[in-house]
Amino acid sequence: MFYDIVFPGIIPTRLWHSLYDEIRGTNIYKVDELKGTSSDVVNLITSEKRLQVILASALKQPRIAVDLESNGLYRYPERVCLVQLATADGIYLLDPLLLGSSTGLGELLADKKVEKIFHSADYDIRSLDRDWGFRIGNLFDTSIAAAFIGSSKLGLAAVLKEYLKIDIIKDKKLQRADWTVRPLSRKLIDYAADDVRYLDKLRTVLYERLGELGRIEWFKEESDRLARIKYSPPDPDWTFLSVKGSRTLDGKGLAVLRSLHGFREKEALRRDRPPFKIFSDAVLIELSGRPDSDISQLKGIGRYGYGPASVAVRRAIRDGLTIGYVGRPKIPVRNDRRPKPTERERARERLALLKKWRSQQGDRLKLDASLLWPAKSLARLSISPEGLEDEFAGYDVREWQRCELGESLQVLMEQLQ
Repeated sequence: MFYDIVFPGIIPTRLWHSLYDEIRGTNIYKVDELKGTSSDVVNLITSEKRLQVILASALKQPRIAVDLESNGLYRYPERVCLVQLATADGIYLLDPLLLGSSTGLGELLADKKVEKIFHSADYDIRSLDRDWGFRIGNLFDTSIAAAFIGSSKLGLAAVLKEYLKIDIIKDKKLQRADWTVRPLSRKLIDYAADDVRYLDKLRTVLYERLGELGRIEWFKEESDRLARIKYSPPDPDWTFLSVKGSRTLDGKGLAVLRSLHGFREKEALRRDRPPFKIFSDAVLIELSGRPDSDISQLKGIGRYGYGPASVAVRRAIRDGLTIGYVGRPKIPVRNDRRPKPTERERARERLALLKKWRSQQGDRLKLDASLLWPAKSLARLSISPEGLEDEFAGYDVREWQRCELGESLQVLMEQLQ
């Protein structure tokens, strides 16, 4: 369900509706014809009734373009604040902060009869799953397509320039905008619309090039894998170990870090601000490594170095010291995947040759070598060169990789055994 809530410090929902009613005429406007859009209007959708009409029409179309805007730089937890759709009828910016229901959107995104065009869909797919449990059926990721054609720069602006000769300006200030704030400015509306405006045309060009290279099946397999990913929430008991610099701490320092990290998380949720805006990872590591230091003198501690807020920080430090010691969880490692001391040098030699082979294949196919074979698989093969059949049958290696490169790799592995 889309959010229908009031954010602290932001205009109340009822007033948002009033503001949009006043400026609605400015939210449907002509687009510069030089931009070559498939439709000449951009519509900001804030009513459920209008949304359902758009979704019903989109379900009858062969493909639509999709993008999202979120507020992770300003709010916590992060939320999707805008969903952009480009259909044969026009460009629609759906406002989930105002719309009360999104069942129809979820059905549209999951419908395999309608192709969904994204650019760099990974984060968007995870966000849709995180916020609403939406899944994507029939994905076409233009970033993946460009990579399989051989593009070295995969950002949307670069790909549009390379294949459509279209320039879009991605203002860094707009990239870092707070998409929670309403009403949206004209510049933000244009920025959001540009993310989907040309994806249909780009898709057509890229698909044709993939066909010429005989790589459509490669692309489809990769897109299908991407569409299946899901949001995986971090383990709250161990997220403190992801703090940069945590490996420099001993067990005592880790105990303090876990306590301080938990305090920062609660503060971030209470204040609806990202954790890094409470205080940085560097501050966490400094406090954890030197728990007896004067926190008021610590650079970057801000308001938490003084007054009542500092009392809460000191309490978190004391709580960590009370625990005494925290060890890192032991990650089980299969014995057959860990080289014996006498075999480590040979494994390093094999890995170097395997990476050289992959690089040569990249040169032959004019593709980034990292696309051609998973690094984890190469690492396993360097230790167990007899395990190629297991790699072929495993999850990491794609079917297209096995078919295109398997025979060549098999010859190499026979030499390396």
